[in-house]
Amino acid sequence: MPLKDVIEALSGSKVINFNKSDEKDIKLLNNLIRAAKIVCMEINIKGILRARANEVGNDIEQFVVRALKKVDYTAEIPKTKMGIRKITGYPDREFTDEFGRLNYLECKTFSIDNVLTTQRSFYLSPSEGFKVTKNAHHFIMSFEIYEVKRKGSKNLYKTKSWKIIDVADLLVDLKYEFNSDNLRLYSKNTILA
Repeated sequence: MPLKDVIEALSGSKVINFNKSDEKDIKLLNNLIRAAKIVCMEINIKGILRARANEVGNDIEQFVVRALKKVDYTAEIPKTKMGIRKITGYPDREFTDEFGRLNYLECKTFSIDNVLTTQRSFYLSPSEGFKVTKNAHHFIMSFEIYEVKRKGSKNLYKTKSWKIIDVADLLVDLKYEFNSDNLRLYSKNTILA
């Protein structure tokens, strides 16, 4: 089902589709493109040093926040309905464009080797403290990363390209999962030896 239906069911807020013929949306996209180019330029100046490629995503968000500031958008950590800023979970950031419209933004990385595979790369977990509280555009800004060289016990990563994605109509699946916690897993009733 489309992500916009899931988000509306979870939050009561609508996901606004990007409109390619709306002048405000075009201006917003042009600013996001400028920000993405700034992120690439800044990453490629000194790179990101990490042990594994999947850890680079942890650093991308701060590059994006700084780049959005350079295009006159202030990216904040979204607030829950209780007014608490929550770092974990979807989406990573929110910002208001020059027209006073709220936009949500998720930051991601990808490898050219797996960009067209069925590897799961987008997750949304319902929670009591869901960070979507208003009608807004929902975007992903994603960066292709690659390993440049090894530096000691870590790798130096840079970026080759970027993608800006409107996730309103992104099709998502529901994965049912049974789980347990450490309290039950390591209880005296389960330990054999």
